[in-house]
Amino acid sequence: MEHARAAVLPQQPRGNDKVKNEAHRRNRRVLGDIGNNLEAGRIVEGKPPVQISRPITRSFHAQLLAKAQQAQAEKNHVNPVLPVVEDKKRGPAKKVAVAVAPKKAIEKPKSETLVVISSDERVKDKPVNQCKPVEGPSRKEVKTLTSILTARSKAMAGGVNIKPKEKIVDFDSADVNDELAVVEYIDDLYQFYKLTEDDSRVNDYMESQPDINPKMRSILIDWLVEVHRKFELMPETFYLTVNIIDRYLSMKIVSRRELQLVGISSMVIASKYEEIWAPQVNDFVCLSDYAYTGDQILLMEKAILGKLEWYLTVPTPYVFLSRYIKASVSPGEEMKNMVFFLAELGIMHYPTTIRYSPSLIAAAAVYTARCTLNKAPFWTETLKHHTGYSEEQLRDCAKLLVGFHLKAAESNLQAVYRKFSKPEHGAVALFTPAKSFQSSSSS
Repeated sequence: MEHARAAVLPQQPRGNDKVKNEAHRRNRRVLGDIGNNLEAGRIVEGKPPVQISRPITRSFHAQLLAKAQQAQAEKNHVNPVLPVVEDKKRGPAKKVAVAVAPKKAIEKPKSETLVVISSDERVKDKPVNQCKPVEGPSRKEVKTLTSILTARSKAMAGGVNIKPKEKIVDFDSADVNDELAVVEYIDDLYQFYKLTEDDSRVNDYMESQPDINPKMRSILIDWLVEVHRKFELMPETFYLTVNIIDRYLSMKIVSRRELQLVGISSMVIASKYEEIWAPQVNDFVCLSDYAYTGDQILLMEKAILGKLEWYLTVPTPYVFLSRYIKASVSPGEEMKNMVFFLAELGIMHYPTTIRYSPSLIAAAAVYTARCTLNKAPFWTETLKHHTGYSEEQLRDCAKLLVGFHLKAAESNLQAVYRKFSKPEHGAVALFTPAKSFQSSSSS
């Protein structure tokens, strides 16, 4: 078996090819980057690039840079800048005089980078015609037409002092740590109240009531002020009571005999909704001089809730009063009492309640109180921002409130006047009404 194997002959060396390659290897240069075989800056359109057949030394590299600069300068009609080439063997080079061409529109040459790789590894990349970075702003300050006109206007004014815009006071910052103040979304709440206050407003319903009139309504509200003060109820309860009465009367025709019953049952509902300890039904029976029984009060309570569909969470004037008084910034007890005095006078009168929204009545009460107490300025930017009303929008309602204040001492409806004439309420009813509105109110 072993003798049957074919003998494998070794491959014969090719002597001629080896000698030929050896000879070629001696004359061949070490390959560098292909891009370095082109002379930088000497590429002419339409002609093949000039091949470099010699090693690039430092001196030859400097010459290439000079030629590249000169070619670029001639192309742009700019005087070439020839660097001084120093050769250690020949000594320092002499300065070369260059003819100056006439100046034309100079086009700034772009910065180019010449990469050279040679056998001398110490030669590094050098930028061609690299400009020194300019410090400072890249563009000059240009005066606009608006700035020039503004400067001229100031010069023409001759130093007239322009009153700076009043800042809006952030009065909620003091309540950041109070969880009940809900500072995070208090503004959103009042925006929602203003959007929904028209839902609970009533139209002029007296025309549809054959047996009652606005004067009877005012008498009922005046009596409820006394009941509210007798039970020492919260202010929210009184304002909600008036709201329930007006909404029910706008939906149901009520006789004169039942009007007081509607008022009592409305206050029972408001007390249960707002108070911690609501008065008993028998207490209201006693205050009404037994004109109605307890069962009648409860039946009317059920009828009112059914007609209103249990919709009791409404933005009354008190909801806005508490916010707007706070926006008055450090109002004081005197200011608070004056605001509530004017607001209660306003909602007691039927035309005011029908004509104006709860938020506007509240804002007008604050504005009128500031005018009455001479709190300058009468209307601040902070109040304007939080109420959404300007001073002009409040003037008509403010005139009505000042008129009610003027006539309060001589009116037959004395409950509100007596309430705010007492020392515990600062006796603000005895103050002189706002003089700025007296002439228009009396007329």
